[in-house]
Amino acid sequence: MNKLPRSASSLLLAALAAVTMMLQPDCLQAQTEKNAKADAQLVRRPLPQGNEKDRMNAWTVGLAGGLLEGAPIRLAAEMARVVDDGADLHLLPIVTRGATDNLNALLYLRGVDTAIINSDALDEYKVQVPQIQSRITYLLNLFPSELHIFVRPEITGLQDLAGKKVNFNTQGTAAAYSGPLIFSRLGIDVDKTFIPHQVALEQMRKGEMSAVVFITSKPVDAFVRGRWEAGFKFLPVQYDRRFEDYYLPASLDAKEYPNLIKQGERVSTIAVPTALVAFNWPTRSNRYQRVARFVEYLFSRIDRLQAPGFDAKWQSINLAASVPGLTRFQAAQEWLDRKARSAQAPP
Repeated sequence: MNKLPRSASSLLLAALAAVTMMLQPDCLQAQTEKNAKADAQLVRRPLPQGNEKDRMNAWTVGLAGGLLEGAPIRLAAEMARVVDDGADLHLLPIVTRGATDNLNALLYLRGVDTAIINSDALDEYKVQVPQIQSRITYLLNLFPSELHIFVRPEITGLQDLAGKKVNFNTQGTAAAYSGPLIFSRLGIDVDKTFIPHQVALEQMRKGEMSAVVFITSKPVDAFVRGRWEAGFKFLPVQYDRRFEDYYLPASLDAKEYPNLIKQGERVSTIAVPTALVAFNWPTRSNRYQRVARFVEYLFSRIDRLQAPGFDAKWQSINLAASVPGLTRFQAAQEWLDRKARSAQAPP
């Protein structure tokens, strides 16, 4: 086949391009014009100026939430959806290294007004911040995280774990912080590991791990759906004066774990309260006022969070529940007092 001269090829390509332009659909041209118009509008959109910028910043509340895969950051995001009021209130959830690091963020990180913490995180600050319990106040007891000590058949009691391999999940989780602290209070020295619980549970099946420690809201999916040989069980932990400062009594029962606990039986344990806290700001400061507005919106709209579409934990939250070791944020207590007076007032 003979090739066209270069000049003829150029003419042919130019002709084809012209025909293509003539045949281009009108809708494509319209879409192009629409995009150009939208781009022009985007460029011309005014940025916040002067007082508007100040107002936006004045009513933005930073909330240290925790690890991206954890329950606290999910609750923080849901709170942000419900309390949002444009420039008049903007809750900003912050992903952190974990709930155990959130207290550090609240104390020292700029822009953090509130945080979700485990109550026993205060224990770490007793030495470096002796007045820690007067510098931190709580807004809300969010949910309890129950202690689950799951062991192999040959383990019959807590003392049997001395010197044995026990997993506390990965660093940054509640179990990795609270677990060793609880075992220290129990006076039991174990061989601590910090690997993903899924890996540790498989090691348990093989006899390579004696126990795993979960600290999370019950029921735990791994124990509900998992199939375990006879003898695998939860060990009881009795609530006593060793745990009165930060913990609450709790139990595990057959309704939650029918494959591991017999009908009618309960396993005593303790729970670590997960709390929404704030720095104890001076009442006349802007930081106090913005947290106070956050409290007003959150408490007044708690019923929205308890509706379908949000985490089921909201349905069991009691606004009046206390947090061991802390006093309530003044604006939160005032809201509860007003609500109580309103309920007692004659119709």
